Amino acid sequence: MAVPLMQAVRVGSYVVKQHLKRREKYPLVLMLEPLLRCNLACSGCGKIDYPAEILNQRLSVQECLDADAECGAPVVAVAGGEPLLHKEMPQIIEGLIARKRYVYLCTNGLLLEKKIDDYKPSPFFSWDIHLDGDKSMHDASVCQQGVYDRAVAAIKLAKSKGFRVSINCTLFDNADPYRVAAFFDSVMELGVDGIMTAPGYAYERAPDQEHFLNRQNTKKLFREIFRLGKGHKWRFTQSPLFLNFLAGNEQYHCTPWGKPLRTVFGWQRPCYLLGEGYAPTFEALMNETQWDQYGTGNYEKCANCMVHSGYEATAVKDAIKRPWHIAQVALTGPKVEGVMAPEIDLSQQRQAKYDYNEQVAELMKKLPKDSVKKRTAVRRVKKVAVQEA
Repeated sequence: MAVPLMQAVRVGSYVVKQHLKRREKYPLVLMLEPLLRCNLACSGCGKIDYPAEILNQRLSVQECLDADAECGAPVVAVAGGEPLLHKEMPQIIEGLIARKRYVYLCTNGLLLEKKIDDYKPSPFFSWDIHLDGDKSMHDASVCQQGVYDRAVAAIKLAKSKGFRVSINCTLFDNADPYRVAAFFDSVMELGVDGIMTAPGYAYERAPDQEHFLNRQNTKKLFREIFRLGKGHKWRFTQSPLFLNFLAGNEQYHCTPWGKPLRTVFGWQRPCYLLGEGYAPTFEALMNETQWDQYGTGNYEKCANCMVHSGYEATAVKDAIKRPWHIAQVALTGPKVEGVMAPEIDLSQQRQAKYDYNEQVAELMKKLPKDSVKKRTAVRRVKKVAVQEA
């Protein structure tokens, strides 16, 4: 199994309890970003395009544990930025594991060899290594040669030390289904415990705006990948119904509160992918966000989104309502032939609002004054040095 049995049982029990309590909105996974800085600059990423003063911010260990306590989700995905740049990351992970959270530490793998001895194998812990296809696919995606080889070496090292390891594979419109299928075969041969995959989200600040998939092309791509994968025994960390959705067989609306995001500025509204403000507390995020203003069919920025951060929770809720359906899909795999589910109507969606500069200005106001002063002083020193030279 891609997900250990005990984890599946505990998370399933948590979800059933929420339904029995008739909770309309509840978190499934806490997305935790203790920092935004990264050691790569991927062309499809829009999460690192901030001033240095913002990229230098960090959540403390206590702030991370407080976010977990507020949210209460059974699973925590620690992302970024590159989490291994955070000096206190081992203490953060140790604290979450002590609370019996299932933790996925998302990393590009470049620092794993240096940092791995700071962590211990645990049934509650898994490395989640970013790998967007074979060598040429991945190195092109991250805009740097040699990263694929280092990521594969990191996977082998982590497995040799007894860790659970999954990969996170994001696909774009230039993906060849035959190459993706061969890549999935190769990572299974490496011994990874599971694959997480999804189409890339069209971040408005991403340098490359030409290669994001629209919904129709996403469905065609994944149908072909899953057709090629019949009988190959790929292990996915995702719900069979989410995979069926990627193949165009489910008409799902997103569940943005299913994977709430805590960043250095608070709880991001409305979701992990789309930042349009921050709530000061988890309760404020859940109760005060205008959820009906977002999602495919409601908002232009969400029109082509089919990412797990919004739709995995929808698939999980559907599994509770239709257990026979998930059993059938789990047994046969996603349907790869026939008519697709009807697409969501976009005619009534509101226009996208672009206010990046205004948001950055507001975020800068929230920074500790000392950090801004320090940065300004560094700039002045550099300017004087240049003038003197």
